Amino acid sequence: MARIIAIANQKGGVGKTTTAVNLAASLAICERKTLLVDADPQGNATSGVGVRKDQLRYALYDVLIDGRPASDVILTDASLPYLDILPATQDLVGAELELVERRERERVMRRALEDARGSYEFILIDCPPSLGLITLNVLAAAVGVRSPIQCEYYALEGISQLLNTIKLVQQNFNASLAIDGVLLTMYDSRVNLCRQVAADAKEYFGARMFPTVIPRNVRLAEAPSFGKPILLYDIQSVGAKSYLAVAQELVRRVEGATLIPRSLPPVSGEVPAVSIEGDA
Repeated sequence: MARIIAIANQKGGVGKTTTAVNLAASLAICERKTLLVDADPQGNATSGVGVRKDQLRYALYDVLIDGRPASDVILTDASLPYLDILPATQDLVGAELELVERRERERVMRRALEDARGSYEFILIDCPPSLGLITLNVLAAAVGVRSPIQCEYYALEGISQLLNTIKLVQQNFNASLAIDGVLLTMYDSRVNLCRQVAADAKEYFGARMFPTVIPRNVRLAEAPSFGKPILLYDIQSVGAKSYLAVAQELVRRVEGATLIPRSLPPVSGEVPAVSIEGDA
């Protein structure tokens, strides 16, 4: 049965979609069958894996509002056999309004994904950067939240808002929901503020912090414009190595397993992942 993980932060621009796309791809590289669900009406996770939104016949909107089976909408990725995607289009904006009158409107996503759970080991859901019915649906369906935090002050405010939201969801819709992973993004060890935010986050979240951080990386920023996860765009980049390290850490936390991905293309040269262990 799949572990459903929400990739969420109520502040935009923190690397949420980048994390959803590249963590899903990295899990697939680690040969863990993974479904990436794009629950953001912007559809950036959809285009980030090379899906043309203008050519889609069905998307997440049809699953949530019209009751179409998720299996009819899920797409496979020929480049990554272990990765599937449930895409989104701008139609999802209308779902917020149409769900208002629904009975048990906060549990529509959970029911929609129920049949798919048996086919995957991980389901990662890219949330909108806001608190609405779509986000509430995702949090009601998930067992855990992975929250990217950009290394700046306002990002810490965003995570405090998310913690309050999680508490409300726990009390009303999903008692088992918890933050079980916090990931620092856009990290630059040369900047004092980045080091301070990293130290503060590590002190507050403790073991829930991923030791690997995602650095500022040009290749990581370029990859979405080519419709590719960073592992397919530039396997030798520090961004690719960092997301792969995060995926391996996630698998160890969930499965207690140490794994060596067998599907990785060869890497020349030393490109270590970035860690905050001993930093700051």
